[in-house]
Amino acid sequence: MTTAASRRMNILLVSGLGPEFPGSALLAGSSFEQLPAASPGVGPARPDRFDMSTLRTTEAEGCLPLLRPRKASDRIRPVSSVSVSRPTSGSAAAGPHLAPHLTTFTLQSILEAAGYAHDTFPTENIWAGTGGEPAEDFDVVLLSTTFVWDRASLAKCVRWVQERFPASLLVLGGQYSNLKYRRVLSEHPFVRYIVRGDAEVALPMLLDALRTGGSVGGIPNLAWCDPDTGKVCCTEVQYIDLDVVASPSLTGNFPVVPYESMRGCPFSCKYCSFPAASPKWRYKSAEKIAADFSRYRAENGAQYMKALDSTFTVPPIRLRSLLPMLSSVGVAWEAYTRANSIRDKITVRSLEDAHCRALSIGFESMSDTTLDYMRKQVRAQANRLAYELLAGSSIQYWISFIVGYPGESPELFQATRDFLVSDYSGQFALYPFMLNDETMPVWQDAARFQLEVFDPDGESEHWRHIGMDSETARDLQIRTLREVRWKNSHAMQRTWQHDYELPLLPARSPAENTVVEKLVDRLGMVSADFTEKAEIKDRTSSLLASLAAHGIGRHPAETRD
Repeated sequence: MTTAASRRMNILLVSGLGPEFPGSALLAGSSFEQLPAASPGVGPARPDRFDMSTLRTTEAEGCLPLLRPRKASDRIRPVSSVSVSRPTSGSAAAGPHLAPHLTTFTLQSILEAAGYAHDTFPTENIWAGTGGEPAEDFDVVLLSTTFVWDRASLAKCVRWVQERFPASLLVLGGQYSNLKYRRVLSEHPFVRYIVRGDAEVALPMLLDALRTGGSVGGIPNLAWCDPDTGKVCCTEVQYIDLDVVASPSLTGNFPVVPYESMRGCPFSCKYCSFPAASPKWRYKSAEKIAADFSRYRAENGAQYMKALDSTFTVPPIRLRSLLPMLSSVGVAWEAYTRANSIRDKITVRSLEDAHCRALSIGFESMSDTTLDYMRKQVRAQANRLAYELLAGSSIQYWISFIVGYPGESPELFQATRDFLVSDYSGQFALYPFMLNDETMPVWQDAARFQLEVFDPDGESEHWRHIGMDSETARDLQIRTLREVRWKNSHAMQRTWQHDYELPLLPARSPAENTVVEKLVDRLGMVSADFTEKAEIKDRTSSLLASLAAHGIGRHPAETRD
């Protein structure tokens, strides 16, 4: 039997989230821009904006700043310090509310099971340009492209590796390189191999071959460029049986564990390239999922599972079998779902009994015409029903919407705007449509919607179609969020909250925290949403009076550097 010691190679795994598209436009002109957490090194607060750092509250621990910057270890992004660690340390779970990154967790498990020690570096640090980089040399660098969406981002990652580890063999894997492997190999000679699709079998075989100098021709799911002919070589793509192959497993304590119950997707929404990366839809059985949840609880101390599939609640027959099993396992969990999976009160009650704590749903639009353009296979009425059922339950929910999908006009968007301003309660996100992903099926409708993009090699933020252009979409986004902020006391898009500890009042009820968060949001944005000084002054005074009713007042700001 080959031991881990005899397999020794220096391996660096580079994996994590993709580049974050700037959301600073949503905070432009606000008091949140002046906070150190949002702008490190910021100087004194501007006199024409309220100094949010002066807000204090008396909690059980004493007088606390209301807005307390999150510790770096508690943030998912941006990552402010490097994490280079052996996979057995369990350091991926930085805190009780932070799950390890699913792709990283899975790849670490594959490498550990194959006996390959390695270091891990988060891609978030590449985007942020942070220090603390690995100092040693590596024989092989494994770069995940699961959350890389365009040529510019991939080029930045490849360049980062090549500049630091020019003698290393660079191996790519993940969705982007899987879909664009021929172009990637053509444009980046430094990339030696691309693992296409499932890595559980292919990656250990490739590392074995690289270690021993063996042939790679018999390794499935592999693509590379022949150095003599320049021809792209590919081996047969093989899919693993998710119900047979063991789910990822790492040594250590992981209070929160990411989970994958399927690969591929049974749906074909035109704004999503997820199914194309794994054309064969496969899913674990209810029995396998329940057994995995139970094992993570026993072996890793898991208290919470984050199911990160495209949709955890299909197929329906699996969900009906699964929920009673998870009720017995007793581990809390959250997942992504589709609106039409939330059919009735019985379904919601079964989810609650199964310890479901939160669901994320992409409503995308409240217009049936726009949903048809998207090939969403969900009606607006199903969206509304799912919202009403979840709003009356104990399950937290987070709903996302898109403005400006190709073909959508301002008139069609009005249905979404009206729903958010007048009816919606809870957390939500409203995104302007972006064509950053070159593999999106919407490109098939380019002629139909007269779709034009003005920066095809970048993030493709600038576009137009028969319904509107990107500038109009961003304007509709900002105006809708402003209306929701001041006309709807129960709906909240999170923008500034990412940088601060939540809940704002740890010792208070969720209901009170929701009220206070809304007041803080309005207070911080008043200078951005209004121009008349008298109105800004009156609204600020009224909001401070409302916060005072919750024991929150102004205190002198701390000295800033």
